[in-house]
Amino acid sequence: MEEVNAAIHPQVPGEPTHTGTALVETAAAAIQGFGPVNKIHQHLCAFHFYAHDMTRQVEAHHFCAHQNEEMRQCLIYDSPNSDARLIGIEYIVSETLFLTLPDEEKPMWHSHDYEVKSGVLFMPGVPGPIQRQDLDTVAKTYGKTIHFWQVDKGDSLPLGLPQVMMALTRDGQLYDNLAYDVEKRYGVSFAEERDKREYITGLVHGRHPLANAAGKGLKTVLRETDCKPLDPVPRVFV
Repeated sequence: MEEVNAAIHPQVPGEPTHTGTALVETAAAAIQGFGPVNKIHQHLCAFHFYAHDMTRQVEAHHFCAHQNEEMRQCLIYDSPNSDARLIGIEYIVSETLFLTLPDEEKPMWHSHDYEVKSGVLFMPGVPGPIQRQDLDTVAKTYGKTIHFWQVDKGDSLPLGLPQVMMALTRDGQLYDNLAYDVEKRYGVSFAEERDKREYITGLVHGRHPLANAAGKGLKTVLRETDCKPLDPVPRVFV
């Protein structure tokens, strides 16, 4: 695809961080533990598109931690810089775990085999032979991604409903200019990586027909409904 739909890095409204706030943060960081964040061990760069609109494509930087060998969870930012916006999350599971999901759940998950084998999913700064060792595993997984911040629209705050995102599944889907921009910034070649990843086999059972939105579109909508009240709390006499 020739048209580009690159994400805009919006200016977040509000006052700059005060010195007092920064001092409190520094003191708290020296005392508190950050177990979940400290487990992050990996930075993946890839592209997502809205499950209801493939023309809206965004660069997505995943910072991931393993829960175990078959499941990892990732925070998704619009860049790897210190002022990056937290735009979403992704859960990644093995093919084995994906196949245990209810059929009504499967359409919300996307495959990773094309992303890996085409070279467009990569680890910035990591030598190819090293990253390919893990990407061979990633190619055999599925991901469930939700974005909260529509940076491609230039939103300065996370507005609107969270949306399900999908990943590339074949050639011709990714905007050429978006691909070129990322290749230039990170000094990588998707075409060269594709050749070097020819040995990667991908999903053992092939792409599940219900994955990747089952070939359709998915969009989150808000529907008003009754709010279930709390059950009456019995009075206790002592």
